[in-house]
Amino acid sequence: MPDMRAAYGMALLEIGQNNTNVVVLGADTTDSLKTAGFGREFPDRLFNVGIAEGNMVSMAAGLAYSGKIPFASTYAIFLPGRAVDQIRNNIAYPSRDDRRGLNVKLVASHGGLSVGPDGGSHQQLEDIAIMRAIPNFTVLVPADAASVYTLTHAMVKQYGPFYMRMARSKTAIIYDEYIIPHMQPGKAITLRDGSDCTIAACGITVAMALEAADTLHREGISCRVLDTFSIKPIDNTALEKAARDTGIILTCEEHNILGGMGSAVAESVSSSYPVMVRRLGVDDTFGESARDTQVSDLLAQHGLSSINITKHVRQLVR
Repeated sequence: MPDMRAAYGMALLEIGQNNTNVVVLGADTTDSLKTAGFGREFPDRLFNVGIAEGNMVSMAAGLAYSGKIPFASTYAIFLPGRAVDQIRNNIAYPSRDDRRGLNVKLVASHGGLSVGPDGGSHQQLEDIAIMRAIPNFTVLVPADAASVYTLTHAMVKQYGPFYMRMARSKTAIIYDEYIIPHMQPGKAITLRDGSDCTIAACGITVAMALEAADTLHREGISCRVLDTFSIKPIDNTALEKAARDTGIILTCEEHNILGGMGSAVAESVSSSYPVMVRRLGVDDTFGESARDTQVSDLLAQHGLSSINITKHVRQLVR
């Protein structure tokens, strides 16, 4: 399943068969987000609200307050881009039965630069910063389709507001398992062990980090690679151990370096075992349009490539 959206749609179908409280909402993007299949199977449990993202979020909040488990999905530029007020005040702020926030799962696609031809107006580079600053939300950025499938199943089992960000393009396969039993919110996964440096990555940059680690290994540099898919809560224990064991952390994300995963990592280790943390990502700017065949060039232009990761690790180790 190299397509994150297809994995998401498949997981929802399976969940919907076993849990009649699960409902799905879309904002004129049910075909693109691959949730239309859920509607064909369960026509009374899919709500396509049209291009009205704020209304979709408010409806999801009302459904959750009524005991349903809503999954609301559209593009990241609109969720949270357009609906942060409704997300904050209608989902995160309310409580019921002493629980914090409402049981709404927000799932966005088309995050980051890899949106490509839609250009800077649609390349959402601020969503992680927005969502991790809102109380009560869990924020996830999976690396591949198997991760999306696993985390969709995990979200329905855990009460509370979630935000999960998917990529538009097909992604490299990181995990061979169909479902990853040791993947859970709040825990990073060590994909490579190492002693000279730690590379903490999320989303599509995990594949770049692994490729860089393989190159560096051939040069005699031992890199630990963490899939830091859980941005909030972040795995403080794994990061402190990485800081103590390797002394250097390089973060890599398809997001603005201000307020994103790299910021979360720096905040974490500065409170436990301060070490050098260098952040790779978009440096406080907007994206720009690129044809699908040019997306890798656009990513590299912003430093998101295995070659650039390798270069920075060499500098840090020296």
